[in-house]
Amino acid sequence: MKTLFAALVATTALAGAAAAQGITEFRIGILGGENAQDRLNSNECLRKYTEELLGVPTKLFAPADYNGVMQGLLGGTIDLAWLGPSAYAAVYIENPDAVEPILVKVNTDGSFGYYAIGFARADSGIKSLDDMKGKKFAFGDPNSGSGYLIPRIEIEDAGYSLKPGEFFSDVVFSGGHEQSIVGVVNGDFDASVTWADGLGAWEDGYNSGALRKAADAGIVDMNDLVQIWQSNIIPEGPIVVRKALPERVKIDMTALLAALPYTDPACAYAIQAGDALGFRPINHDAYEVIVESRKRVAN
Repeated sequence: MKTLFAALVATTALAGAAAAQGITEFRIGILGGENAQDRLNSNECLRKYTEELLGVPTKLFAPADYNGVMQGLLGGTIDLAWLGPSAYAAVYIENPDAVEPILVKVNTDGSFGYYAIGFARADSGIKSLDDMKGKKFAFGDPNSGSGYLIPRIEIEDAGYSLKPGEFFSDVVFSGGHEQSIVGVVNGDFDASVTWADGLGAWEDGYNSGALRKAADAGIVDMNDLVQIWQSNIIPEGPIVVRKALPERVKIDMTALLAALPYTDPACAYAIQAGDALGFRPINHDAYEVIVESRKRVAN
């Protein structure tokens, strides 16, 4: 695998010339979803490979919420990030020329979608949203597709009021996917939503997603949780780069990420939040429906 990675670097003859193109460092933003140190640990391998490939210092940034990464991309202080679809839509709406999608994660079945998953404690007696009347419900981050945007739209469209006291006793934000999971386990909320590919076994936290990351980290025993709701399929969020970056840097980073499942499967597993086939090219067209959904909620 090391030899394969070395070959990748060798084939990108201009990789070390990033500084000569006006790039003196490269900055990778990591969305919320788990605590900051775990996010940094999961992406450290990518940081090292990027630094070796581009030949410039590479830094990881793990802001407390989604908005920190979004503002970094809009302000030019972050160069690359894996965004959720709603976060991407928000960046695009504010400035269509700020970033461009380059890759999307491909699931083990070849699809590139995922689901918002509603869940509760297994011992709560809650089996569906109907059982949540008079109980406390938590969304994750207001810029999350699976943690807020899509569940909000679909739950309201199904006839459940999200005004506190009308159906649920209260509706709050947990702050992120890991906080939602921990909050339900600890009894802070009766139910919440997070993301998963919907493939594999519930007991494992599915094949990839926030539940899988939490199960792998020992944060939750999936037997202590039960699924109570599932959204329609959502387009997986894109890996984006700043449009203003030199084209060679964009090409080099696309090649590095696309090859990662083959050059370093353990690194790819950590970055992809579980088992996946890898990455495939994607463009803005795949997210038009999310852009429209984001505009709908804003109105």
